[in-house]
Formats: sequence, C-alpha cells, structure tokens
Amino acid sequence: MDKLRGALDFCIRHQTVLGYSIVSLLTAATEQIFSSVVFKCPCNSGNMLYGSIFLLMPAFILFLLGYMVNAKMWRLLTGSCPPEKRCRCSPRGTHGWYCHVLVSVTARALVAPLTWVAVALLRANFYECAASGNSLIKDRVCKDKGEECWKVLVRIPCDEKLSEKISSEFLSLQAQSQLLGWFLIASIITVALLSTCVSHCCSPVSYLQLKFWKIYSKKEKELFEIKAKEHATRLAEMNMKCFFEATDPAPFQTPSNEDWQKISFMYTFSSQEQYYSMIHKYVNTNRGQSIRFGQGDQNPPVLAFVDEASIGESGF
Repeated sequence: MDKLRGALDFCIRHQTVLGYSIVSLLTAATEQIFSSVVFKCPCNSGNMLYGSIFLLMPAFILFLLGYMVNAKMWRLLTGSCPPEKRCRCSPRGTHGWYCHVLVSVTARALVAPLTWVAVALLRANFYECAASGNSLIKDRVCKDKGEECWKVLVRIPCDEKLSEKISSEFLSLQAQSQLLGWFLIASIITVALLSTCVSHCCSPVSYLQLKFWKIYSKKEKELFEIKAKEHATRLAEMNMKCFFEATDPAPFQTPSNEDWQKISFMYTFSSQEQYYSMIHKYVNTNRGQSIRFGQGDQNPPVLAFVDEASIGESGF
C-alpha cells in the first residue's frame, strides 16, 4: 500500500512531465504504424510530394489538435467578442499579454508534432522518400552523371542496394535523416531547458512559496468542482420539483454572469497585493467591486500553473 501511495504521489507531482511523455509515446507509436503499414513510397517523380506530406502533414494536424484540446486557449477566446460588442474584439489586457498566452499554448501544442517529426527523421523512411525526389539533392548527387543517376536516385527508397551506385562521398539519405532527427531532439531539449531556467529565474516568489501556491491551486480546483456539482445538483433538483409539482421556486443564490466573468479572467500577478487565483482575488476585493480587482502586472511564465490548475490541462 505504501508503495502504491508513493507511486501515486510521484505521478501527481510530475503529472505535467508524465502527460507530455505519454503524448510523445503515443505519437511515436502512431508514427511506427504509419511508417510500417500505410507509407509506400512511389519511387518516381512524386517522391518529394509523397514523402513531404507524410513527414509534415500529420505533424500539422497534431499541432492543430494541440490547440483544440488546450483549455487555456478556449478560456482566452470564450466571451472575448460577445454580440453586444458587435464583434469589436477588445483584448483583455495588452497585446503583449495575449502573445504570452499564445506562446505558452503554442509550446504545448508543439509537443506532439515535434515528436512526430523527430521520430520520423530517426526512422528515415519519409525523409528518404522525399529527399530522393528533391531537385537540390539530384543536382548535388547526380552532377555530371547523366539521367541514369536520377532514375537510380528516385528508386533508392524501394531498393537500398541501389545506393551503392551513388557517390560514396555523399552521405546516404538515411544518414542525413537520422542526423537531422538527433539535431532536432537536441534543439528541443536545449530550448526546453533554457526556457525553464529563465522562467524560474524570473519567478516573483521564492521556491517554497511557489510550491505552496501550486498546492493551493490544486486544492482550489478540487473544491471548486465539488462545490459546483453540489450547487448545480441543488438547482436542478429545485427546478425539477417546481416543474413537476407546479410550484413557484424558492429564492436560490447563484453567481451572476458578471461574477462568472470576473473569475474567468486569466490570472495576472500583482507585486503589491498577493493573490493565489482569480477566485482568491475576487473574494478579497469586495466580490470584484474594488478598483484593485482590475489591477495586475504581467503574468510571469512560471505562474502559468495558476490558470492550468483552475481549468485543467485539456478540455473545453
């Protein structure tokens, strides 16, 4: 039991990393299936188009899906252009703040497509097919070797023995693909490490306070879901009772549209007055009536977990 509890605690503490790892593993498995079962290089003049589509199009689709399942994106967009404003989409905050949110969402959406491209390059099937039909590769490999070299080059993905007829001074297409794959992986890890270091260096709070903040955000999310379900259940039961018994409803307090709108704003950190979430800020500013409710500094990247805890990693 202790080991199971320890494993659960580990998963909870590292749920973000584990989530990305699962997404990467699923993407790698999907690429394996596509490469082994679906992909069949034509080995003709259509190599470039066919190979490029298999290398890049699934990555683009995964990128779009990454945006679709990111709740932070929908929280940013929902209610930003209501009908009463006649589509005059006035941003909540500065353009820089919007860009910061979009950069964060984009970084998360890139996990799956970059995994697809990296794994595909290491396996080399897609790149080998596309590169064998590329005019630049043709001009470099088959320079002064006539049309026969071009015919051999486009058929390499279908018969590896044909590569022996190509100059040994030029790296094989498979080797090129694997080198690009390792370079991409190294670049991703480097950028991820540097961005993490910068975000923590720019943290407005200390390490232990940041740890406490994350605990608070997690507990607030859990309690919000419990209270929301209880409140919604009581309201639904009251309405059903009034409907079937033909009675008038008793007074029932529920947050107004304005209240919901206020706690749905993206969190902004203020160095003058410390709040741990928009609900915390709402409660301590006279239900959002105080002028202090609208004040806040730019949301530091390391505090992105505040909104993530309140909306979850995925969902609408």
